[in-house]
Amino acid sequence: MEISATGRLEVRITAADVGKRVSVRCLNDPATKGEKFTDTVGVLASWDDRVLVITRKSGDTVRIPEASLVAGKVVPPAPARRRGPAASYEELAHVSARAWRPVESERLGEWELRAASGFTRRANSALPLGDPGLPLPAALDAVRRWYDARGLPAYVQTATGAEGTQELLCAELERLGWVREVSAELWIGALAPVADRDEGAGVVLSRQADDAWLTRYQRKGVSEVALKVLGSGPSVWFATVPGEAGGAPAAIGRCVVDGRWAGFAAVEVDPALRRRGLATRVMAALSRRALDEGASAAWLQVETDNVGARGLYAGMGFAAHHAYHHYRHHCRSL
Repeated sequence: MEISATGRLEVRITAADVGKRVSVRCLNDPATKGEKFTDTVGVLASWDDRVLVITRKSGDTVRIPEASLVAGKVVPPAPARRRGPAASYEELAHVSARAWRPVESERLGEWELRAASGFTRRANSALPLGDPGLPLPAALDAVRRWYDARGLPAYVQTATGAEGTQELLCAELERLGWVREVSAELWIGALAPVADRDEGAGVVLSRQADDAWLTRYQRKGVSEVALKVLGSGPSVWFATVPGEAGGAPAAIGRCVVDGRWAGFAAVEVDPALRRRGLATRVMAALSRRALDEGASAAWLQVETDNVGARGLYAGMGFAAHHAYHHYRHHCRSL
């Protein structure tokens, strides 16, 4: 917090600082038990009607009455990561989008509208990377109409927590009646250490997801549309650790190689065979293939409540780069 020469806390932010990263301290309601003050760090999304709206790194929005402020300042962007590859949000957004392509897409200015018969939110959401060419309310109306015409709910995918992410857009979506339904994180790390963790013996690599691979895949009843999405990307590889007696595979995984990046997904293990290193073996085998194709960095997406996966990936050297969210339009009752 900012402290003056007299030792007093000061509020050194104004409405002109909307869009900047700030740190504020506010006085809690005296009737509320607990700490006297609350500290909040995030992007100042708006300052209207004597209320500050701050979007945190997690994407959560906090409303703070102006009258409760006791200190505040603009703070520099979060420090650059000290390990793993350097990467901007824009680069990773494009790479991850190319690794999971819809079956139908259309441009709305610099936004991309994506549809794949409802198979995953990522392939059925608007990706807002730039200017839609319309005022935001009109752009969102166009998004809703596009998805309504296909019998799909309207989703917008956003990101928070890194330089160049979309905290302001998240706050505007919420103000306009869009509701955040799900969040996850995109993690990055160096590729070679993943390949070095295991020899990858016994892992079968293929360019297509065969019937055996699909029996282990968690999404059941995979359609032709889903197969097109799974097979999309610049250079796609599927990994399988065969099960016993021709049964379902013991483990599977998917990797998309795109320039210097290798993106991992669908790393799944038979529940009865977990904690035996099978996920590590799958990722090591895929990493070796990605290294052969010239990749050096890796990314993956993990849900915030998946404790087991987060522990596995952290042990491989991965760390969170940013959070991403899917907002759905909910009609307000009249």
